[in-house]
Amino acid sequence: MTDDERAIRWLVETWMRASMRGDTATVLSLMTDDVVFMVPGQEPFGKKAFAAAAEGMAGVRIEGTSDIVELQLLGDWAFMRSHIDMTATPPNGEPVRRSGYSLTILRKQADGQWRLARDANLLTARS
Repeated sequence: MTDDERAIRWLVETWMRASMRGDTATVLSLMTDDVVFMVPGQEPFGKKAFAAAAEGMAGVRIEGTSDIVELQLLGDWAFMRSHIDMTATPPNGEPVRRSGYSLTILRKQADGQWRLARDANLLTARS
């Protein structure tokens, strides 16, 4: 495994741990300023909308896993396919379970750090 592959795997692990802690600042630091997210039923959105949505999830307990199925490096760009399985439990509410695949494009920044640049998330509800 190359140093870049290790760095990208670290990014995914850090993202998941931070999400479970509700640490939005750390998650935001792992994405480029021009990041674009695509999810079913919504227009593509960026970092500001992601931050606002995360703020609206205060108090929601997140649990989950993200397993990298494929990771390809192309110079200062990389893409990965991942399988994500997550549960979001609002305070005094029923758990919402979602799972599925995502396709993510990452870009190595001038500081040498990999950051998420584009993400197409295809998670759907599961029972």
